[in-house]
Amino acid sequence: MAVRPVLAASGLAAALSLGACQDAGFSAAGSARAREPIPQKTVALMATKNMSPRDPILIRAFKKESEMEVWKRGTDGQYALLKTFPICRWSGQLGPKVREGDRQAPEGFYPIAMGQMNPNSSYYLSFDTGYPNAFDRANGRTGSYLMVHGTCSSAGCFAMTDESIAEIYAIAREAFAGGQRAFQFQSYPFRMTAQNLAKFRNDPNIGFWRNLKEGSDYFEALHEEPRVGVCGTRYVFGGADAAAGACSPKVDPVVVAKREKDEVEVAELVAKGTPATRLVYQDGGQHPFFRESSPSTQLFAEQAQPRPNMGTISRPEALAAAPEEIAIEPKMKPILLAKTEPKGRHGAVKPTALAFAAPATSPAPIPTREAAQASAAPAAPITVASADGDPAVYRKLLGNLFGGAPAAPPVASAALPAADPAQVPAPVAAISPAAPLPKKVAAHLHPATHSAAAKVDGLNPGTAKKAEAKPSDGKPSDGKPAAKAGEAKPAEKAPETGKRTEGPHRNRVAVSQPAN
Repeated sequence: MAVRPVLAASGLAAALSLGACQDAGFSAAGSARAREPIPQKTVALMATKNMSPRDPILIRAFKKESEMEVWKRGTDGQYALLKTFPICRWSGQLGPKVREGDRQAPEGFYPIAMGQMNPNSSYYLSFDTGYPNAFDRANGRTGSYLMVHGTCSSAGCFAMTDESIAEIYAIAREAFAGGQRAFQFQSYPFRMTAQNLAKFRNDPNIGFWRNLKEGSDYFEALHEEPRVGVCGTRYVFGGADAAAGACSPKVDPVVVAKREKDEVEVAELVAKGTPATRLVYQDGGQHPFFRESSPSTQLFAEQAQPRPNMGTISRPEALAAAPEEIAIEPKMKPILLAKTEPKGRHGAVKPTALAFAAPATSPAPIPTREAAQASAAPAAPITVASADGDPAVYRKLLGNLFGGAPAAPPVASAALPAADPAQVPAPVAAISPAAPLPKKVAAHLHPATHSAAAKVDGLNPGTAKKAEAKPSDGKPSDGKPAAKAGEAKPAEKAPETGKRTEGPHRNRVAVSQPAN
């Protein structure tokens, strides 16, 4: 009979280790950690910048630079940078999180409410980013328990040191005590500079990153928190009209000027021969501040320890290898393309290029009648990530920690009355794993299941008639055997080998975490 409690305890530990960043563990010292005051050096720093501990905050994270910024709103209503913290560990590659198990840390705009703060975290302290938000769900992205936490171990999370997360947690706690309902967490692949945009202009994620830059431009130009919404499968940013769900919110002239300046600078850098590259990581990275060969920097000199104890570091062998920079030659430009069409009688149709590409020299193909009707209908707006004014944010499991039942997931706001079609541009649909194939592509790949090819008005009438004739013996009319459609194999799930270990004077942490 004495064996049963032991077996039950071991089963619970195994269950808790299944989630990569699933922070369901509890610490006896958690409540004391969550009550630690803001360090006096940071309080003094606030005073020099005309800030108070209870002023609202906003947090920005940058993967490539491995830095996390804490901003505070001053008495003038504008945000100013308070402090920058080095990120001890992030996993995956530059780019958004797409599916459960890809080890990607999320990129996007997320509101963090008090219910997402975990004072009893098994990773010292933590807060849940709220991934997936409405934008992620609209693009068919999956995943859960993506955290910002202590302990230098990540499988899709932003891992800080215990010292750093304790200070960030205290700053956020005081902002909530001052009346802030939620703070905005902005996550980027890199700082949205013209140099980075020119360098990564051919990366497959450039369309998504330029969408994120719209929100970054708003914040950097006005130093105000952008109101964030989703229209179709894109973020929209602005003021009150964006918060109300407008798909084409008014853009402040200062923001427009910044965007135009950046575009000119990007074009100049490309003209001067800036190579297009990609960065490929073994598995994420960390700030050079934590490397033994790197001296302490002035930026982080206010840390209590020059190099604080990082605890268990996930995949140290991956950190030992620097990211590989791969040049993308002009002959590899197809990665710029948004979509391709099958060859027709007139040859291959030239696909539409994304940002920073030269304009096409041939006219765009005539769309099908169905595509024209679909593009004419404006997408339903969804308000999502307005941090200070959005009461419906994710509480998930963490909501129970504050004495209440978890709140229901956010409900999309009602669509506004249809605007003048001449003034509302058709929303740009992002390429999503869940998006259906176009009819022409589907007909080309699956001839046995489509009786006729999609007919294009005024083009290839002979081809359309030929496609309408159904072969009775499973072969096309020309006698050639029908091509078999390939079936994509589902991605294999990464093995789950994570375990929690006990160390002296520390909480249980994951030695190696499965992908999340």
